[in-house]
Amino acid sequence: MPLFDFQCDACKAGFERLVRNGEMPTCPQCGSPTLTRLLVSRLAPAGKIEAIRQSNRRAAHAQGLFNNYSTTDQARLLKGKPV
Repeated sequence: MPLFDFQCDACKAGFERLVRNGEMPTCPQCGSPTLTRLLVSRLAPAGKIEAIRQSNRRAAHAQGLFNNYSTTDQARLLKGKPV
């Protein structure tokens, strides 16, 4: 599930969200569904990809999503064990 940057067309607030294909979030500031997805270029610094991957997994897990984890790690998380 990719991480996208958005800008609200109504209040101009900027935010980022993990979204599935075809889904559009609503603005966390004003609740407007009218958003513009921004084009961003993110490059992982050398040697930092694993830390970034773990951070993204924690963010997805906080939203109740487990699809960024392997099936083994998913089973551990569901049992309340750390990965």
